Amino acid sequence: MDDIRKIIHIDMDAFYASVEQRDNPDLRGKPVIVGGNPNGRGVVATCSYEARKYGVHSAMPSKIAQKRCPYAIFVRPRFDVYRKVSNQIRDIFHRYTDLVEPLSLDEAFLDVTNLKIPIKYATTIAKFIKRDILMETGLNSSAGVSYNKFLAKLASDYDKPNGFTVIMPEDAQKFLDKLPIEKFFGIGKVTSKTMKIMGIKNGYDLRQLSLYELEKIFKSKGYQYYNFARGIDNRPVEPYRERKSVGSEITLDHNYRLDEEEVVDILDELCLDVSNRIKYLNKLGKTVTLKIKFEDFTQITRSTSLNSGISSHEDIRTNIYNLLRNIDDNNLQIRLLGVTLSNLIDVKETYHNITLFEYMQNKD
Repeated sequence: MDDIRKIIHIDMDAFYASVEQRDNPDLRGKPVIVGGNPNGRGVVATCSYEARKYGVHSAMPSKIAQKRCPYAIFVRPRFDVYRKVSNQIRDIFHRYTDLVEPLSLDEAFLDVTNLKIPIKYATTIAKFIKRDILMETGLNSSAGVSYNKFLAKLASDYDKPNGFTVIMPEDAQKFLDKLPIEKFFGIGKVTSKTMKIMGIKNGYDLRQLSLYELEKIFKSKGYQYYNFARGIDNRPVEPYRERKSVGSEITLDHNYRLDEEEVVDILDELCLDVSNRIKYLNKLGKTVTLKIKFEDFTQITRSTSLNSGISSHEDIRTNIYNLLRNIDDNNLQIRLLGVTLSNLIDVKETYHNITLFEYMQNKD
């Protein structure tokens, strides 16, 4: 067992909203939404778990969030505070290992196979990290522990908030077989719908398909799905990594109107794909671009540039949705959609920066 990797994924619970509740006792236990003005064109950046009960989620237009949760308290972001807390958390990670791969300000992978301090079990380290974060920042986090990044990420999401889940090698296949297909890394709304139509409802169903079948249907992603269904993920935890852009696009099976719900779902899937790929490269992007090709083969692109980089699914989606909402309907149907993140930089250069609200800051 000594040659098995020990990977931890730490994810802060409703990070920005939790910071606001920590610093303002009047907000504790109440539905808090950090984001843009509901009377303007703002969007939700994140929200407390009290607000999530009403169906509020990140990237949702603030107007809709207010309708779903009329008693929600909207809070504007405080950049300096979030940056300071994020740096505190980063310092805690580095007490235990230098192999820290930040995915965003509030989550990271840690490889604790070889530690700076003589502690044998990864579960002990994860508990220490959760304890240190709570004691030093007053915030709760969720931890997942396993032998690769894929399973550690699933574990941290399994029992939020304030969760702690361990997936041992001998338990991984049983865990994956029961896991709903939409919970798998890299499988979004559109792909999960396709799989469910095929009769693939969970990891066990996915595992019944051969590599040939998966690659025939899902192209290059088929190999990833084949491995993940078996708990295989050899990606290293990499603190550093080069590339000019990361993009994902799809030619639609049939054309859609600009205002159809399926367009949003497909874009969400593309944003997820771009996020997964850029995180794998350990990069951040400072320019987000939406590409649309219409039924008459005319094409438009819309971009927004940020002061610092992003990589998370939520951040990319927020910017793409804002770009989409500002496109005038020309009555032409859409035949192709694309999402690109460019102007890439290394994670290590801007790990301390806040970017999610930069677009929103100028919208209200």
